[in-house]
Amino acid sequence: MTRVTVITGGAGGMGLATAKVVGQDQAVVLCDVRQDRLDAAAAALSDLGIAATSVNADVTDREAVDRLFETASGLGAVTAVVHAAGVSPSMGDADYVMRTNTLGTLHVNEAFFATAGEGAAIVNVASMAAHLVPEEIIPTQHFPLALQDEDRFLAEMLTACGFAPEEMRSGFAYAISKAFVKWYSSSQAERFNGRGVRIVSVSPGSIDTEMGRLEEQAGAGAMVADAAVPRWGKPEEMADLLAYCVSDRAGYLTGTDILNDGGVVASMRERARLAAANG
Repeated sequence: MTRVTVITGGAGGMGLATAKVVGQDQAVVLCDVRQDRLDAAAAALSDLGIAATSVNADVTDREAVDRLFETASGLGAVTAVVHAAGVSPSMGDADYVMRTNTLGTLHVNEAFFATAGEGAAIVNVASMAAHLVPEEIIPTQHFPLALQDEDRFLAEMLTACGFAPEEMRSGFAYAISKAFVKWYSSSQAERFNGRGVRIVSVSPGSIDTEMGRLEEQAGAGAMVADAAVPRWGKPEEMADLLAYCVSDRAGYLTGTDILNDGGVVASMRERARLAAANG
């Protein structure tokens, strides 16, 4: 049977780069919310001899996500999902950022879990922001609400963002939302394993994509300059990692997060340690 990989955010920089990798030996289904971008992505893949199926779907809409997987399942066995759909702080207010990144993750993963067979795998794109936000202000105790009551969950998440000044609220919502992605990918591993399905997250640093560059003036550029590897990451570098995570070669990998940030978090933590040590 044909093996199928679903890539959400498939018309974006990391999603399209990943499609170019997995599309070499699998059928690819691209999901995004802009038809013009989907058409351009499908054309770029076609030039490489990769035939992709495009689905215009909003991942915050569970019914749309279910239809996405119905389409994918009609092509063969959905053995892998790369969930790269998400938004950055510059793309909307705190509610929009939180809703897209948390509920999008929940809907895609739960729809996949409902249909996945043994040996399937999903990788969720988190962010180095999830590693930088202080743990004591992450409302982890409310994260399980997402699986029980989405409205209450969102209300608690936005309440947690309320202490931040309004101009910083979207950024804080982004960090919390990506902490949720990281939490979900770890906390649900045992449940997924009961079906023989792997789940993992990857936390990119500042990647040279259209979305990544939106944050250049908001501090991402400075973090890049100060990183152990002082440059923007390439979408292709992320693509190889994402493709590996859902491949059969990574059969022992589940329930964890891989930080691929060019050493930003390591550098910041070491500088903070030295500053504290020097008084």
